This record gives sequence, C-alpha cells and structure tokens, in this order.
Amino acid sequence: MTPVRSLAPAIYFIAFVSGGVLMGFEMLGSRYLFPYFGGGIGTWASLISTVLCALAIGYFAGSAIVDRNPSQRTIGAAILVAAFWLALVPATADAIMQAILNQLSAGPAATLSASAALLLVPLTLLGTFSPIAVSLLTRSAHEAGRVAGRVYGVSTIGNVAGTLLTTFVLIPSIGSRNITYIFAVVLAACAALLFMMPAQRQTEA
Repeated sequence: MTPVRSLAPAIYFIAFVSGGVLMGFEMLGSRYLFPYFGGGIGTWASLISTVLCALAIGYFAGSAIVDRNPSQRTIGAAILVAAFWLALVPATADAIMQAILNQLSAGPAATLSASAALLLVPLTLLGTFSPIAVSLLTRSAHEAGRVAGRVYGVSTIGNVAGTLLTTFVLIPSIGSRNITYIFAVVLAACAALLFMMPAQRQTEA
C-alpha cells in the first residue's frame, strides 16, 4: 500500500467528522446567540454569513499552506487549536454575548459580532482541512479533480449528518454546552490521529 493510500482512510474519515462538527457547531451557535439577540432571521443571517466567511478564509489559507507545508500534521495542528477554542466556549460564551449586547445593543452589528466571536476562528481553522487534504491525497495532476470531489463530497455529507444529528438528537438530549465539549474532544481525537500517522507530504505531479 502506497503512503497516499494508507493515509486516505483517515483523511476521508476526518473530512466526514470535521464536516459534521462544523455544521453541528453552527447549529449550537444559534443556542448561544438566541437568548441575547433573539431567534429571528437576522440572527440566522449572521450565523450563516459568518460560517461562509470562515470557510472562505479557511479555503484561501489552506490553499496557501499547500504551497508551503502541506502535511497532515499541519491540519492536525489547525484541528487541535479549533478543539481548544470549542472547549473554551461553554465557560466564556455568556460573558462575551452579554458584553457585545451591552456595547452594541441589538441589531446587525451586534449579531454579526457575536457570531464572529463564537464561530469565526474555529471554523476558519476547520476550513483549512479540505485544500490540504486534497493536496495530500493527489498523486498526479490528472486525478486532482476526482480527489477534490471526493474530499468535499465526504465533508458535505458530514455537514448534513452533523446538522441533523445535532438538531434532532443531541440538543434535545444533552444540551448545548455538553455537546460543545463533546465536539472539542472529537476534534482533539482527530488531531491526535493525524499526529500519530507517518509524515506524508504533497506528491509532486
């Protein structure tokens, strides 16, 4: 088995899991924001816009990393930092939301600021995963499109699973803060898996 093929199962697994955590945490974001800013369309617009901005920044950052240090340890480090960020959220979110509400009152600036404070950093870090993963799994230029489609497809399936599982199973069962801690542990485990694997860098076309 070639190094790329030996790495592939873990990469696809983490693409699915991190995709699930990403969208699951967006759903949790609503639970942190709603008590302070309401559950109207403006709050949802802020959450969705923040997620999309975070992914865009993450994709651009990931594509830049591909040209410098595209290793699984690089994405492992990004995932680990995202895990630490999530672990801090339950203890700090209320104070941050209240401070933003006190400074900006209700309105678009407040909901956007609150969404960014909660989601922007960890989701940007998770967004770096896919571009680097594609580079690690691509052995030649002619298969780049197929690999990219698989990585982003698996990640999107994870997005769907994370959205539905978080909304309909986890939130009613164990609550937002406990889920956030679980997500942090899951991401830390994914990072540990990447760190334990033999180093694999981008294959030249």
